[in-house]
Amino acid sequence: MIPLEDFFRKPDIVNIELSPDGSHIAYMAPYKRRLNLFVVQIPSMKITRITNGTDRDIAGYIWANNERLVYLKDRDGDENTRLYAVGLDTCDTLDITPEEDVKCGIIDILEDDDNHILIQMNKRVKEVFDVYKLDVNSGELTLISENPGNVSSWITDHDGNLLLATTTDGVNTGIIHRMTENDPWKTVAKYNFMEVATPLFFTFDNQSIFVTSNVGRDKSAIFLYDLNTGKETDLIFEHSDVDVERLMVSKKRKVITGTSYNTDKQHYHFFDEQRLKLQQFIDGKLPDYVNFVTSFNRDETCCTIYSGSDRTLGSYYFCDLSNWTITKLFDLSPWLKEEEMAEMVPISYTSRDGLQIQGYLTLPKDKTQVLLPLVVNPHGGPWHRDGWGFNPEVQFLVNRGFAVLQMNFRGSTGYGRSFMKSAFKQWGLTMQDDITDGVQYLIDEGIADPDRIAIYGGSYGGFAVLSGIVKTPNLYACAIDFVGVSNLFTFLETIPPYWKPYLEIMYEMVGHPEKDKALFTQVSPALNTHKIKTPLFIAQGANDPRVKKDESDQMVAALKNRGIDVEYMVKNDEGHGFRNEENMFDFYRTMERFLQLHIPTNS
Repeated sequence: MIPLEDFFRKPDIVNIELSPDGSHIAYMAPYKRRLNLFVVQIPSMKITRITNGTDRDIAGYIWANNERLVYLKDRDGDENTRLYAVGLDTCDTLDITPEEDVKCGIIDILEDDDNHILIQMNKRVKEVFDVYKLDVNSGELTLISENPGNVSSWITDHDGNLLLATTTDGVNTGIIHRMTENDPWKTVAKYNFMEVATPLFFTFDNQSIFVTSNVGRDKSAIFLYDLNTGKETDLIFEHSDVDVERLMVSKKRKVITGTSYNTDKQHYHFFDEQRLKLQQFIDGKLPDYVNFVTSFNRDETCCTIYSGSDRTLGSYYFCDLSNWTITKLFDLSPWLKEEEMAEMVPISYTSRDGLQIQGYLTLPKDKTQVLLPLVVNPHGGPWHRDGWGFNPEVQFLVNRGFAVLQMNFRGSTGYGRSFMKSAFKQWGLTMQDDITDGVQYLIDEGIADPDRIAIYGGSYGGFAVLSGIVKTPNLYACAIDFVGVSNLFTFLETIPPYWKPYLEIMYEMVGHPEKDKALFTQVSPALNTHKIKTPLFIAQGANDPRVKKDESDQMVAALKNRGIDVEYMVKNDEGHGFRNEENMFDFYRTMERFLQLHIPTNS
């Protein structure tokens, strides 16, 4: 049995990125159990740690120029990401946004301006984000564009001019454009939020844009888009079964190079022979793995590569395109042996109303694969999807002898507009039936032992856990809810302020607390605890801004009022999920003990 800590300790290396000139590689790695920034000089491979944080992981970073990086970090999981800048030659960190309760994000690194980047911040009004130009050396901020109150995202052209934005009035979305930064904004098009063209980036002459659009169709596809008419023109790429929403580009050569889409696994389609040649070269050198280019230098003479699979967290490589060589840089988790991990198998089954549901089944190695204890793991979101790849939770569970089922129930993203719309106002109803039907499928196949089935999930997945033990109390032997919604009334009352512009959309997709009061009362687990008899373990971050701690508190209180014991873990330095290593270890130790108590693998 592999030690629990080996699955959940910080990887050796994550988020590798070449500097603009290709002379350094930056990455995040543990220092005193928290992810910090390191840089590697090429070709000497000298490593320097340039941050010293011990309170919280760095959430992400960018190269501002060849000598300076800007990174984001929140406090104790509150998701109010603040910006910091640090140079390669010093560990002194510049706190750019020291205000409390302010959330920041990066819009454009301004490749032609080494001293500035564009950021967004909700300092002025908590519900929306204004645009600032940031001097990465001094920390000076200059307001570039004040949000009129309806802008949901800002987009620059290839020269760094802020000329495009998307808007929302709560339900309808729009695209606005201006010819120069001195011109007024003009509306290009308006859409209902379910049928929309979403800008990706400008064409290289800055006159048109590329979009992903499902206007007049079920599946999103990539199009050219005319900003004068507000219409799609040339179809770039479509797929019959899934949405296509990504477009790859060579900035140096000013061409679009390819796209990717996710069916059972991620796949590529290339438009550009040069990029196709590179992918074929990489795949030839690293066969039997899924390989991604993670970054190029600006001259596109070298790149970094991630290579992984469902049975390994993977490795990073450096590719020198001047002599077509690939050199391994780092393994992410060399202590986990690929041959000891289990295969994640794509599956599909039919729901009770005839909808085809895609999912993934992972079974323990070297065991008779019949009548296994099963952990059902619905994903969060719910506007998200599970995909094929290495998942430490899954591998941990199968290493302990449990089978794991993941499914993309209706409402999961990537399967088109009809599949998404079929989940409207179906929390706890047909969405839950899709999960139940997956469990029944494995019981009917003889894979799952009907007496040893658990359900575990986080966020919406936590709601599905609680809903499952309310709606089908005899199906699950135990349940684990991680930062899950328990009461739709209180959940929608306490969303973060920057979600408020989307509240009307939430009402459309989830329901309205007044108009759908009977529905909310019916499907909110905290209001139906009298139906629960399943042993339950709940874990919660005290600073969660998305699913407030009260969602778990009220669930625990309601059960205890009925004399039902529920195990409850609260971490005061966490938010929506656990990121600090010691808290993760504690959570998974408790999970393992809880599962072995109620669905033992040695039965």
